[in-house]
Amino acid sequence: MQDNFIPFHRPSIGPEELQAVRQVLESRWLTTGPVTQQFEREFAAFVGCKYAVAVNSCTAALHLALDAAGIAAGDDVLVPSFTFAATAEVVVYRGARPVLCDSLPGEFNIDPFDATQRVTPKTRAIIAVHIAGQPCDLVALRRLAGRHGIHLIEDAAHALPACYAGRRIGSISEFTGFSFYATKTITTAEGGMLTTDSQEYARRASIMRLHGISGDAWKRYTSEGSWYYEVMDAGFKANMPDLLAALGLAQLRKAEAFHQRRCEIADTYLRRFAGIEELEMPPTTSGSTTHSWHLFILRLRPEMLAIGRSEFIRQLKEAGIGTSVHFIPLHLHPYYRDRYGYSFGDFPRAEDAYARCISLPIYPDMSDAEVERVFTAVECVVGKNRVGMRVRAV
Repeated sequence: MQDNFIPFHRPSIGPEELQAVRQVLESRWLTTGPVTQQFEREFAAFVGCKYAVAVNSCTAALHLALDAAGIAAGDDVLVPSFTFAATAEVVVYRGARPVLCDSLPGEFNIDPFDATQRVTPKTRAIIAVHIAGQPCDLVALRRLAGRHGIHLIEDAAHALPACYAGRRIGSISEFTGFSFYATKTITTAEGGMLTTDSQEYARRASIMRLHGISGDAWKRYTSEGSWYYEVMDAGFKANMPDLLAALGLAQLRKAEAFHQRRCEIADTYLRRFAGIEELEMPPTTSGSTTHSWHLFILRLRPEMLAIGRSEFIRQLKEAGIGTSVHFIPLHLHPYYRDRYGYSFGDFPRAEDAYARCISLPIYPDMSDAEVERVFTAVECVVGKNRVGMRVRAV
């Protein structure tokens, strides 16, 4: 690999994160404790919700949301096909059935109209995923949820700190799950957060994230705690340790600056790539609805290129540019085909988006020179593989 290879992602870690982790190590208290609680308080204040429950992944946050909502065997939950595996697998954890839905025309997010057509008397919830950090149509989805008396859960793994109609994602729906995985807009290496305005839901999630143990069971090894505890339910092991929460606190305090830099890079990409007709730009936002720009997803126009997506990615890698693909629709994976009977052709808009998409590097640590290199490399790959250019070369 070239020494100057630009990876798809590079975490932004500075002295503040190192100092925060060092302080936790020096305290000798590493697992869930006061730093995790502080992270929860500051995160709730940041997004504007009443309660935030720190967990070990967004997957866990979504799982706890379904648990608090009472989703159980025999229930249906609407889920976009164009998403990562975690969004649907948590439904399976509950014994419920994930009912897949198509994307909006020309976009990645779930189509509320398509979702409405799939509601049955068994439907108990819908999980909306803000793909790449572009907020879903929450007005339409809330209307759907209210009309049918079902829960609306937001998968905001990509969406910190996006806003919808002037409100931060995380402060709008009954439940919202966030991811702090290594590649996300802020990171704790591994981790997540569940936000809600319901004290009952927050209390349930707090208990269930740590084996269903009542109260502040984490304190049982401190001078303030007691060895005695009670198991209230068959819970899970999903708590966030202080060591990771310390990273999260330092990152959260930089979230606005990180977002500003992502927006600058996205604006540069949008402006520079707009003149290349072989490329389709990602959906954008306007007004008081804002994009987090966790991902910048280009779509190729294959009829205008002499190579396919895989070769396009290979040539970018050869030029020193790392990329990724988000996402292979769930209905194309063996598990969902075999268990639920889905097949190719069931969700044509999700399939079209997947077949043509490439995610480019976009992260705060990128220099202007690196952004320019990405643009130049993409422009070069397009330029030498235009259908007309290949015809003339022959």
